[in-house]
Amino acid sequence: MPTVMSHAVAALALGPAFRRAGWRTRVWWAGALCAVLPDADVVGFYAGVPLGSVLGHRGLTHSLAFAAVLAAVLAPLLLPRGSSRAWLWLHLFLATASHGVLDAMTNGGIGVAFFAPFDAGRYYLPWRPIVVSPLGVRAFLSSWGVAVLASEALWVWLASALFASIAWWLTRAYAASKA
Repeated sequence: MPTVMSHAVAALALGPAFRRAGWRTRVWWAGALCAVLPDADVVGFYAGVPLGSVLGHRGLTHSLAFAAVLAAVLAPLLLPRGSSRAWLWLHLFLATASHGVLDAMTNGGIGVAFFAPFDAGRYYLPWRPIVVSPLGVRAFLSSWGVAVLASEALWVWLASALFASIAWWLTRAYAASKA
């Protein structure tokens, strides 16, 4: 899995694509938290949940169904009644779903249960350039951790900055064409 920081960066990069919505800062932070939340399933390691279980790591909380439900629960809490919540739902869904997509781009682990609870299969993307992050601080503070950070700097942070820049430019160009 990529590090928690990189999951949040990827979600924050979505912001410029939705900037015309005029949302408060707490919406952007909620998106970053949504991108990190799927890894709460690591608690299962300590509770004895088998790794390949639908409730195990990279299971249900990494699924598209989880992303959809979480977005549906949070959208009404973040925007007042009468506001259009469809764009907010989309933003939160994409932020949450980005977690599984990034995990499926790593070179380790057991795959991601994108379609849980309907399908227990685990999937990777065909292109897996991100070095999988070790679990535990001790392993992270090693040459493996340095390799992870270098990989994420290129494949997550730089890609996120590029996406955010293009989205910012496109939304600005669109607004100028409407003026």
